[in-house]
Amino acid sequence: MKVALAQINATVGDLAGNAKRIADAARAAHAQGARVVVAPELALTGYPPEDLLLRPAFMQACADALAALAKELADLEGLHLVLGHPHQFGERGDVRSKSHAVQQRFNAASVLAGGAVRATYCKRELPNYQVFDERRYFQSGREAGGGAVVFDAGGVRFGILICEDAWFDEPARLARDAGAQVLCVLNASPFHLDKAGEREARMAERARAVGLPLVYSHLVGGQDEVVFDGASFAVNAQGHVMARAPSFEEALLVLELDAAHAPRGPVAAVPSPEAQAWAALVTGVRDYLGKNGFPGAIIGLSGGIDSALVLAVAVDALGADRVRTVMMPSPYTADISWIDARDMAERLGVRHDEIAIAPMFDAFRESLAPQFAGLAEDTTEENLQARIRGTLLMALSNKTGAIVLTTGNKSEMATGYCTLYGDMAGGFAVIKDVAKTLVYRLAEWRNAQGAEVIPRRIITRPPSAELRPNQTDQDSLPPYEVLDAILALYMEEDQGIESIVAAGYARTDVERVTRLIKVNEYKRRQAPVGIRITHRAFGRDWRYPITSKFRA
Repeated sequence: MKVALAQINATVGDLAGNAKRIADAARAAHAQGARVVVAPELALTGYPPEDLLLRPAFMQACADALAALAKELADLEGLHLVLGHPHQFGERGDVRSKSHAVQQRFNAASVLAGGAVRATYCKRELPNYQVFDERRYFQSGREAGGGAVVFDAGGVRFGILICEDAWFDEPARLARDAGAQVLCVLNASPFHLDKAGEREARMAERARAVGLPLVYSHLVGGQDEVVFDGASFAVNAQGHVMARAPSFEEALLVLELDAAHAPRGPVAAVPSPEAQAWAALVTGVRDYLGKNGFPGAIIGLSGGIDSALVLAVAVDALGADRVRTVMMPSPYTADISWIDARDMAERLGVRHDEIAIAPMFDAFRESLAPQFAGLAEDTTEENLQARIRGTLLMALSNKTGAIVLTTGNKSEMATGYCTLYGDMAGGFAVIKDVAKTLVYRLAEWRNAQGAEVIPRRIITRPPSAELRPNQTDQDSLPPYEVLDAILALYMEEDQGIESIVAAGYARTDVERVTRLIKVNEYKRRQAPVGIRITHRAFGRDWRYPITSKFRA
């Protein structure tokens, strides 16, 4: 008996395209002898479809696409396709009255065989934490009036679970008690560092708890700020990983079930944390631009480490011919900055232009001189330089259609060490969830993968915004090792000021960093969407009020 896990890259709302991907995978699996194919959670719609689910026309289109897919695969004798989709019971409400109270919407998985939908299972456990917001859209499967769904294929009985269901005892136990011999788990589990290991550990625990083997089919690809890493896998009843698909690429993992229904198949290696992070960033850039139809990317290349890292990611994601860099030196730009920027652009083979902003900066200062009379220069003049650069990059973007990739990292976004309508201007924030210390680790990792694409001096020189003479980041911020550690404890782990001080960090640093995080919420609300690679990013899983007096 063969089972295939269809690890596909779905696009939200592309019902026809997603159905074709699923059908192609089903046909390829059937040709290899598989009689059960498991596609990921909400594979038909892409994940997460968000408020598309609230539109009756979308739900009807999903139902039509599901029925059409079942008929299309009717010629595949003996095939059972299990795929995720939204499902609705009850009569359609009157769209004119905007009343849809009679509808119940579920995150579902259906078994397609013989040209028809043979059974439908509705997800019981609905996550509502981190990036998940499923209770906004779905009812629990408990309300669907049904219990476990188990189907027979080739003499083996398969039970269906959807993602969060497998993290709890009851759904798997119900499937086992209904006669399941193998658990099929459909998943759309957004990536963050160390998530793959956590998934495998929890699924191993579930398999041991019910004494059944488990196969886990997972999405891959980027969708706005979240990335799915694939790495679909299978464990035996003892919880040992017996097969694993590659990470961050589409794949069809074909498993052989032995007489005891234990799965076996190829076992791909688990990438290092740096390799995972790099692949997530590349996937996020490639799919954000590709799925939204941008012809290419523009990057303001400063000669610093952040823009260098973004450039290297962009070229790996898109190819050199679709990436353009612009160096915009100011009166405070060091010679080594433009030299290193030019050097890196040449190493990667991208188009590189230089536009001096000194004449524009002088014009702004001259125009504002009467208004600023008697006032000393301060961050106002620094921000003018950043905003001139942002205007130039956005003009090039408007003229060419290419998207501006911003270059601010998580440490800067946390503390507001960034300029609204300046270096924050752009369409996609590639390293928005990459702390500065990780920026350096990723730069070193990328240079170790063959040719040194980031000039060594960019990595070793002290970081600086170069907006005033002899400026360095540490003039305004604690050392990044300290800042990032405090940021991780406060923002990612929700620890309070007193517990962070008790962990050994200076109170002055802790209070300074946490204050900066709070007072710069208004900036982050206006920042471009960016790729999430940690379990807590400044995005859909960070929802703090801008106006707040809470300070602990």
